[in-house]
Amino acid sequence: MGLRCVPLLQPRARIFALTTQPERRDLLRAAGVTPILGDLDVRASLARLSGLAPTALHLAPPQKTGDHDERTRALLAALAAPRRRVARANAAPVALARRLRIPARHARCVPAPRIGVAREAHAATAWAGRKPSVIVPEPILRAPELPTPVRLIYASTTGVYGDCGGAKIDETRTVKPANDRAKRRVSAERQLRRAAARGVIMASIARIPGIYAANRLPLARLHKGTPALVDADDVYTSHIHADDLAAILVRMTTHGRPSRVIHASDGSELKMGAYFDRVADAYGVSRAPRVTREAAEQVLEPMLLSFMRESRRLSNARMTKELRVRLRYPSVDDFLREAQASDEGAA
Repeated sequence: MGLRCVPLLQPRARIFALTTQPERRDLLRAAGVTPILGDLDVRASLARLSGLAPTALHLAPPQKTGDHDERTRALLAALAAPRRRVARANAAPVALARRLRIPARHARCVPAPRIGVAREAHAATAWAGRKPSVIVPEPILRAPELPTPVRLIYASTTGVYGDCGGAKIDETRTVKPANDRAKRRVSAERQLRRAAARGVIMASIARIPGIYAANRLPLARLHKGTPALVDADDVYTSHIHADDLAAILVRMTTHGRPSRVIHASDGSELKMGAYFDRVADAYGVSRAPRVTREAAEQVLEPMLLSFMRESRRLSNARMTKELRVRLRYPSVDDFLREAQASDEGAA
C-alpha cells in the first residue's frame, strides 16, 4: 500500500520509508523513496525516525500476539523523542533554581556574563544582593520551543466494530472488537489518541474494510472451491480499491481532522457470497459453492470463519464530505466492468 501512495506524494514531498528488509532498499530507491532500515519490533532501530519528517503514514499492522499494539507504542516513542529533549531543556532553569534554593515562582531573566560553570556563580551573586524577584541567568532560560507535533495518519480496520448484525454504521459506533487482531487495532487507536492529547502527534485514523485490486481478488479461493455461506446466513462486507485507499490516505495528510476517524470505504453494500459471485462471473470461473453456517464451522479454517461472523455496512458520508475524495471505483462493480473491458480489448 505504501508504494501506491508514493506517486501521489512525490510532487510535494521527500519520502522516506521504514523497511525491515535490506533487499527492498533498491526497489524503494527506484521508486524515488529514501529507505530507512529499521524494525518496529526493535525500538533501538527507530532512532533515525526522531524528527525526520512532519508527516507520517503508519501502515504497519500490529504484531501477531497480545492484546496491545507494541509496534505503535514503539513508533510513538521514537516520534516523541524531540519533544522529550526540549522538555528536559526547558526544565533546566527550575532545576537550577532548586539547587540555589531560589523560589522558582520568583525567577526571571537577568543577563549572564558567560555560560558554563559561571552560570550558577552569577545566579548566586544576583540572588544574594536582590529581593526575591530576580534570578536565573538569561542563557539558561533560552530553551527552544517544543517542536510542532507530527501529523500521523493511521491505517486501522473496520474490524474494531465486531459484529453489527448487518446494520449500517458510521464512525460514532462504539468499538467492540471480537478477536485479538481487532483488539490490537483498538489498542493502537487509543495510544494515538492519548499521544495526541499530550501534544506528541496530530492523529487521524482511517478505518479500512476489505482491500481489493487486480492482484488482490479471491480468485485462488474460487479456483480451490472454498465454500461461501448461503444467503440466509451470509454477512455484509465492505470494500475499497487499493488505489482509492492510497488517494484517501494521502488526502488525509492535508485534510484529515485531528483525532478524527473516517471510513475509507466505497459505497457498495454486498454480502460476502455476492462479492465472490461477481468476481467469479467477471473472470469466468465457477462460483463458490454455498453451505450453511453450521456446515462452514466444520470445513473452514478459523481465520476465514472469523470474517464470516461479522456483518456490517459502512457509511462513507464523512469521508466524501470532509476529504472530498472522488473515488475512481465507487463500487466493486465499477472495477469489474473496467477489468472486463480491458480483458476484451487485449483479446
